Amino acid sequence: MQVLIVEDNPKISETIADYLELEGMESDFAFHGEAALALVAENHYDVIIMDIMMPRTDGITTVYKLRQELFCNTPILFLTAKDGLDSKVAAFNAGGDDYLLKPFAMEELTLRLRALASRGPRQDLGTLNYADITLNPQTEEVTRAGQPIKLSRIQFKILQLLMRHAPAIVSRQEVIETVWGDDVPPSDALRSHVYGLRSALDKDFDTSRLETIHGKGYRLKG
Repeated sequence: MQVLIVEDNPKISETIADYLELEGMESDFAFHGEAALALVAENHYDVIIMDIMMPRTDGITTVYKLRQELFCNTPILFLTAKDGLDSKVAAFNAGGDDYLLKPFAMEELTLRLRALASRGPRQDLGTLNYADITLNPQTEEVTRAGQPIKLSRIQFKILQLLMRHAPAIVSRQEVIETVWGDDVPPSDALRSHVYGLRSALDKDFDTSRLETIHGKGYRLKG
């Protein structure tokens, strides 16, 4: 079993990892939320252990990003000293699957991890739907009214961003930052990709789904 331990206290992480190793589990470490996001994007884990109080990005925000941005379906156990009801509600609403308070017994932690792993990946994450368009971030399949739509990698990223916000307007700058990051494209590149995306989505359909709002950005319309 592969476990990711997201905990800003190295001693706690090492203690957990040593015990899990005796139980036949292998562990990776992340000491803040940003590191956890990077590791999950590149590796497979059967279960994630998540602290709440961490530098840079707290555990609840990290889990929300794992679920909503990376569409991570790995079971997540919150391991924290925060015992208030508000914290528990926020943790589960963000996408947590279990909640264990510190201090804790290693035997109980192990039992909970095995129980979560036995359930397997969550099945309620991944597919985005708007109007008659469906997008699966994991398989990168796109359909409109059940008809497969072939997109380039950049067109797919633009559509994914628009579907997350639909029917709200997404600014041109946000599209550029999401798709290209700091590598700013030529001035006409975005226009060209949006044109290609619109053509792919609207082929064989009478109604256009992608709308350009001049001076503001882009949006999907129902």
